[in-house]
Amino acid sequence: MIPLDSPQPTYTVPPAHTIPDTEEDQPAEGKAVNSPTVINDLPALVFGAAALSTIYTQQETLESPVPLRTVRLALRYGINAFDTSPWYGASEIILGSILKALEREFPRSSYQLMTKCGRYGPNREDWDYAPSTVRRSIQRSLKRLNTDYLDTVYMHDVEFVGTPVYPSSWDKGAGNVTLALTDPTVARQWGLGEGDEAKVWGDGDQAVLDAIAELRKLKNEGVIKRIGISGYPLPQLLRYAILVLHTPPYEPLDAVLSYSHFNLQNTAFLPYLQHFKTRGKVAQVLTASPFSMGLLTPTPPSWHPAPKELITLIQENIISSPIVSDWDGGVIDLALGYAFRRAVDVHSDGKEWREVPSVVGLSSPKEVHECVRVWRQVADDGDNGEGQNERGQNDETQGNLKRRAAERYIRQVFVDGGWADQSWPSGL
Repeated sequence: MIPLDSPQPTYTVPPAHTIPDTEEDQPAEGKAVNSPTVINDLPALVFGAAALSTIYTQQETLESPVPLRTVRLALRYGINAFDTSPWYGASEIILGSILKALEREFPRSSYQLMTKCGRYGPNREDWDYAPSTVRRSIQRSLKRLNTDYLDTVYMHDVEFVGTPVYPSSWDKGAGNVTLALTDPTVARQWGLGEGDEAKVWGDGDQAVLDAIAELRKLKNEGVIKRIGISGYPLPQLLRYAILVLHTPPYEPLDAVLSYSHFNLQNTAFLPYLQHFKTRGKVAQVLTASPFSMGLLTPTPPSWHPAPKELITLIQENIISSPIVSDWDGGVIDLALGYAFRRAVDVHSDGKEWREVPSVVGLSSPKEVHECVRVWRQVADDGDNGEGQNERGQNDETQGNLKRRAAERYIRQVFVDGGWADQSWPSGL
């Protein structure tokens, strides 16, 4: 985390002659990740550049040729969109330096840059949505990323700035946020009741609207192509999407980024998707973190916000279970495959969305190869929600029985433990 007004670190790309370009640096033959099947020409997979920081990667690795090789291989596979943020330490600086070094092979027009603004540290006082700060933050991001425009900018983690509107039980533990879509009483508790569309609940809501207005100005100036919001609680993301639409100039957000709600533990993203489209008129909704910020891995980070009981359940009942541990790639491979397949044929309001872009953190060439391998496998198997793929073939004929059995086992563990589709509090 680098405060907006602090001295900026530098990043030097290792000399070209020290960077290997071997067989490991070449994409395996197969379906292109950047097939034009989604809105705004986004690829099915978006490179999560938080991995280009000490949040997930050791400093020693960041100073090696590995980051450049990782970004280069991702681009060669067609993963030509990058998601970053000032909150992710030196991520913007490292990514910008690498892309500059690769500009002969991959000019600026060949990829999309998606960043955020508003969050500059771990504490509540580190959020700053003031319009002047938004503008200065974008100017700094442009410089860091070596570009004169940004494809998408989100206001980062809006739940920490917006006025708190949620059920009284939200600050006491996890809950099922899909109830806000089906229970009118719960919907009103989240500020999603009928007649609440244009309601500004307090100063925090106004701060969010003012920040969006500044992003809109930058969009009109040609500095930003698309504007949006990101965050964790789906009801709050939906409330702000609707509020923006019902606030002058009555234009919808271009994009919403949700994280940790489209994975083996929590699938609440699916029922929310059509509401973002129909009630918020949002053109593009993206999902991030199929591993739920490392929760669905053998080594979850110590700072993870999930309840300890959930973390323990995963480690003791899932990671170590034979059906998971015997699977090639373990829970990581299973988590990737589950999230990717669920995104292949998502339907909203009767219309096929094709792939919902998934933001995935990638920190090594090996991870890039594995990520694309799993995506290709499940994309070819494309479940249509009725146990069949696009070609009408059954899962048995696709040889995916073992993967599906492992997924069902994991989902049942969460159901039995009371943690399936449960979201933890955020923004309190």
